[in-house]
Amino acid sequence: MCSNFQPIKSHHSNWVRKHFDCDLPSEPWREQAYPTYPAPFIYIDNGKPKCELAQFGLVPAWAQDKKKYGLRTYNARSETVHEKPTYKSAWKERRFGLILMESFYEPNWETGKAVRWEIRRADGQPCAAASIWERIIDKETGEIIFSFSMLTINADGHEVMKHFHKPEDEKRSIVVLEKKDFLSWLEADHQQARLLLRLPYSKSLISEPSSKTINL
Repeated sequence: MCSNFQPIKSHHSNWVRKHFDCDLPSEPWREQAYPTYPAPFIYIDNGKPKCELAQFGLVPAWAQDKKKYGLRTYNARSETVHEKPTYKSAWKERRFGLILMESFYEPNWETGKAVRWEIRRADGQPCAAASIWERIIDKETGEIIFSFSMLTINADGHEVMKHFHKPEDEKRSIVVLEKKDFLSWLEADHQQARLLLRLPYSKSLISEPSSKTINL
């Protein structure tokens, strides 16, 4: 599962306009994203795609410690997203979105210890990963919290994603959508959404040990 990614960079603004007919946020965002960090996120607003910064890690309205809740809700299993208390409202209301990223990171344990690997699209284009989102108001502070979780699926047999996480653990992957499916996901009903929750083509992804410095 993904707990760290490199958000899309501002030089891809034309790519965002081409595919979604909207602009990247004007506010800055960090080069590396971890749970509770903001990153550019696409969702449907008044019938059209819109891009805003959203917090990595979904926060439901009833969460007690809203500042820390997202530290454990950054991924949602697609098999149970419809029934888990944190996620079921976003799924039921079809709040489907896309987190935009340059690449994402997973631990490779094949040497006997965790080695940070970077996964990205082979064509050099940004990744758009299927997600669900919530927008709530913190009644104590009045703060608007816009947050999301990436959906994950089983990846035991995937040529790229089967190499990550501990040997005894189930292999999981985020859902990196193809560009032809971007708008279909954003506008999907539940049946259509389920059909789109599939592994990316193996040849569409490449992976290698990461040389990037982690900046928290």
